[in-house]
Amino acid sequence: MAIGKLYGVGVGPGDPELVTIKAARIVKEADIIFAPQSKKGRASVALKIVQGIIDEREEAPEILQPLFPMTEDAQTLDKSWDEAAEQLYEKLSKGLDAVFVTLGDPTIFSTFSYVSKRLQKKGVEVVLVPGIAAMTACSTTAGIQLTEQDDILVVVPQVDERLSKILPYVDTVVAMKTSRHLDLLEKCINEDPREKEIVSVQNCTMPDENVVQGFVKNKKYFSTSIIKLKK
Repeated sequence: MAIGKLYGVGVGPGDPELVTIKAARIVKEADIIFAPQSKKGRASVALKIVQGIIDEREEAPEILQPLFPMTEDAQTLDKSWDEAAEQLYEKLSKGLDAVFVTLGDPTIFSTFSYVSKRLQKKGVEVVLVPGIAAMTACSTTAGIQLTEQDDILVVVPQVDERLSKILPYVDTVVAMKTSRHLDLLEKCINEDPREKEIVSVQNCTMPDENVVQGFVKNKKYFSTSIIKLKK
């Protein structure tokens, strides 16, 4: 029996209307919906985004929600990714097609990549379906241009000494999940002498979206800051 396909489907930043037509079609057609959750009992945000599409199906798919813990412990993460890959492979080896739904785009800071690499080694065909990335959704929501002409854009998932080294050459910084490293980010940005425009967006395109001029001090997980450094 032929092994089923694994689709890595980006479902956008939060608003179900931003799911692409192609992504919606694949979600409607797949045998398995794979939607990891970060905590037991906490529904996957990506699954919530496509739930309306799933509800339109005549036949309900099987939905798998493995636990991907919010930790930086490499051993714990490897174990969760190994288990997820095995769980998926069990289904795929029966000829079933599976969709791994992921926030934003599957090629930008997505846990999908760790699982897909493991399955590709087993001979699984992986198909990527792009989604609207959180950073572009944040910039359009905030009404701020990310780049113009020959601007250099840097996307930062976590601040460390590398940012201060490259910052003099950068025109725009997109800092993801700023609640994890806000103090270091502010320190680094404030040390740059250039004039700055800073906008932060929380829970972009979701019902409780919040746009703030400057950095935000609360600890919401989905917080993105855009820093424009004037030439």
